[in-house]
Amino acid sequence: MAGDGDVSWAGHQVGEPGFRRAAAGVFLAGIAVFATLYAPQALLPELTRSFGVSPTSSTLAISISTGALAVGLLVLGPVSDRRGRTGILHASLAAAAVLAVLIALAPAWWVLLVLRGLQGFALAGLPAVAVAYLREELHPAVSSRAVGLYVSGTAIGGLSGRLLSGFLTELGGWRAALGGAAAVAVACAVAVRLLLPASRRFVRVPREGRLLRQLAAAFTDPALLALYGVAALLMGGFVAIYNAGTFRLEAAPYGLSPALAGLVFLAYLLGSASSPTAGWLADRFGRRLVVPLCVLVMGGGIALTLPRPLWLVVLGLCVMTAGFFAAHGVANGWVAARAQLGGRPVGQAASLYSFWYYVGSSVGGTLAGRAWQDAGWGGVTLLAGGCVLAGLLLTLVLGRTRSLDRR
Repeated sequence: MAGDGDVSWAGHQVGEPGFRRAAAGVFLAGIAVFATLYAPQALLPELTRSFGVSPTSSTLAISISTGALAVGLLVLGPVSDRRGRTGILHASLAAAAVLAVLIALAPAWWVLLVLRGLQGFALAGLPAVAVAYLREELHPAVSSRAVGLYVSGTAIGGLSGRLLSGFLTELGGWRAALGGAAAVAVACAVAVRLLLPASRRFVRVPREGRLLRQLAAAFTDPALLALYGVAALLMGGFVAIYNAGTFRLEAAPYGLSPALAGLVFLAYLLGSASSPTAGWLADRFGRRLVVPLCVLVMGGGIALTLPRPLWLVVLGLCVMTAGFFAAHGVANGWVAARAQLGGRPVGQAASLYSFWYYVGSSVGGTLAGRAWQDAGWGGVTLLAGGCVLAGLLLTLVLGRTRSLDRR
């Protein structure tokens, strides 16, 4: 069991082997988790055809996993504050990799959904501990950049899972696609086990009262509450656009194949670049300025997807993705900084942020299927745009909230 760490040590600096191993380990963990979590997103039309379910029902392949992940965060975040970060992370990746293999072999729709739910709970280990681990083990001067690198790994993971699924679907159907995602999960789990340095600065948080009482106490900070709301709203809008986007691109007038439709997920490369860039800007100009600007960029991207020309749709997805990952990367790091300065358990605060992030994904992703069925792309953009507008209002409120972190 982890105990009291070396708090006199300032953490790994840029250029040191420990920094490179920690950054690479969490980066690869992000790839594994998000390639696995979102691999079915490019397969939604294929799952609809293969299992004879509606578009709304097909989105459950993602929503059940993100919902279970959100529940897992409520458990694993506080547990990591008492038992350490790295053990939970390694167990999470191993369990998720095994379940990924079983999902590719699922004989029925209900079996696939049950396994996806279990996998979502297992995947909670990474978002529950990643930001807290980086905050503790890396020097404070590079914390925002380090969190940005982690978020870029999640972006590349989401991209690789979706692209791989799109191409493999045409070769061997949904089983081949999810089997490819399972191979990525296994390889990354092994690499992270070899690379990630053990915690040196982790300090156990004593168990104080029941878990629900601890969670209730975490909701007393208005700045953290606003950040949780931003996470849910932005992620809800983001997933809504991409869930329904796969149906739109395979339907008339575009009629794209799964492999070609999957190429739109290359926009995630912009997310992997915008997140560390926004972290650098936040270190220089402050989070209060950078986060609302990134949300505005995201909203502008959603608006660009409304016209029919395909190039405008793709451009809009690129702009939206860059804005989303930039806002998410800075807000995620802000939660850890705020909790640390306020004397709250960092793991708990980070896991609550991720909890609402995945609640937004689960709700927004499911509503997107209904919006697409009932109102087409206009209904989907109305849903996503409303989420972004509400998120922007929260960032403006956040900027006026008294905070120990005045940046």
